[in-house]
Amino acid sequence: MTVSEAALSRGDRVAATVRRPEALKPLTDAYGDSVLPLVLDVTDRVAVTVAVRQAAEAFGHLDVVVNNAGYGLFGMVEETTEEQARAQLDTNLLGPCG
Repeated sequence: MTVSEAALSRGDRVAATVRRPEALKPLTDAYGDSVLPLVLDVTDRVAVTVAVRQAAEAFGHLDVVVNNAGYGLFGMVEETTEEQARAQLDTNLLGPCG
């Protein structure tokens, strides 16, 4: 069970952010208006601010904000390009600071 599913199953409302909105269809089908689906790239600071504002406006207030965006790079460090390393840092470390 995901954090979103756990919150929704206990009656909470969830603003769920994803890069691909079709990924939220099972959640919106199961929980309807309790889910606010938002498209978001956490490396875009302006988009993060807009998403948080949209969620707060939709629900009146926010009690908890959880960011679980992130991914791993596997292999030897010499095999990682600077672009790959920066993209991972932007997503895993800096993105949540938006």
